[in-house]
Amino acid sequence: MHKFWGFLFLMAILVSCKKEQQKILQEQEDKIEEVISLAESVTKKQFGFDFSHFKVQKDTIKRGDSFGELMIENKVDYPKIAKISQEFRDTFDVRKIRVGKPYLILKSKDTSEIAQVFIYENDPINYTVVDFRDSVTAYKKKKKVKYVEREASGIIENGSSISQVIQEQGIDYNVTNNLADVYAWTIDFFKLDAGDKFKVIYKEKYINDSIYAGAGPIEAAYFEHKGKPIYAFAYENDSLKNIVDYFDDEANNLRRTFLRAPLKFGRLSSKYNLKRRIRYYGYKVRPHKGTDYAAPIGTPILATADGVVTESTRRGGNGKYVKIRHNATYSTQYLHMKKQKVKRGEFVRQGDVIGWIGMTGNTGGPHVCYRFWKNGRQVDPLREELPKAEPLPEALRPEYYAYIDPLKDQLDCIVFPEKVVDQEDLASLE
Repeated sequence: MHKFWGFLFLMAILVSCKKEQQKILQEQEDKIEEVISLAESVTKKQFGFDFSHFKVQKDTIKRGDSFGELMIENKVDYPKIAKISQEFRDTFDVRKIRVGKPYLILKSKDTSEIAQVFIYENDPINYTVVDFRDSVTAYKKKKKVKYVEREASGIIENGSSISQVIQEQGIDYNVTNNLADVYAWTIDFFKLDAGDKFKVIYKEKYINDSIYAGAGPIEAAYFEHKGKPIYAFAYENDSLKNIVDYFDDEANNLRRTFLRAPLKFGRLSSKYNLKRRIRYYGYKVRPHKGTDYAAPIGTPILATADGVVTESTRRGGNGKYVKIRHNATYSTQYLHMKKQKVKRGEFVRQGDVIGWIGMTGNTGGPHVCYRFWKNGRQVDPLREELPKAEPLPEALRPEYYAYIDPLKDQLDCIVFPEKVVDQEDLASLE
């Protein structure tokens, strides 16, 4: 009798377990169906439109395409096209659509398949909508972006560059550019030393939580150059003008009135030298009053400070060049360009592209000869103590220090990567 009741009890447990397993399996299936349904919903709803209501055409701008022709091909009336071209130019300039840019056309689902909406992707985040339904309109929107904080660090070794160190870690190349921009006034990136170190805090952008959309601006950085540590913190020092500058841990502005060099990256190939002798000219003294930076043809040349273009021409051994007057004291000149981008009388801002590296005039290779005038006399820009920008006002400093304290602690806690010991180095030590 005891065996009988024991058997019934065991069966009850097994039936209960089976029901529980079935319940768990059903719940899992329900969750999977919910995820699939949500994914389908997300797929159907993009750019603020339910794609299930349209016939969707996806493509990219091809060479020779024009907005007008694309719309006419998709049965949009010419008056509507004209209205977009004339009345919404500030929002969507139809003349500036670029080859390779993705676009979507949402067409009616009936047999006419007339274009209802045109969506142009300006970049991975920003897009423009042209809506032909009812009254014609155009507007700009942004995709939802998720920001994920990242940290990175590195050490410059013999024969390496900062771009190599960053890229070897699989980090976005734009982080290299952004770091160069932050320290453009204080560190000469053409003359980094083995043992120089950096740490950086920045954010990566993701669309729909998964699609990588690039690296954001640097929020905080540390660079140790020639044994000297230089902190950098992004801070909005003028909220009315929405101006963000980089300041060090003592609230000094890292910006100078002049960039250290007219290129972001390249190689310092020849310094200012009044006693230079050249074998080609029989070793006679031929002063070199410029500073040469070698880089591939087509590399952008930057204005090192704000100013007015006084010359943009071609002359003798200088080749194609640009000269800029910055104020009553300083002027700069950029020689051997492939092509100039600015004209005489034009105002340029620091960092603007004014031309591209070339080999015009007397030159043995692609480079820019950078010349620097002070009070009408050519001087060596690498030896000049360039004037600094204004430090953070005293009234803003308490708030600034409170803001950077946790960032500074975070930077200090970032560990530098361990140096990988090469087997050949070990063999040489033995």
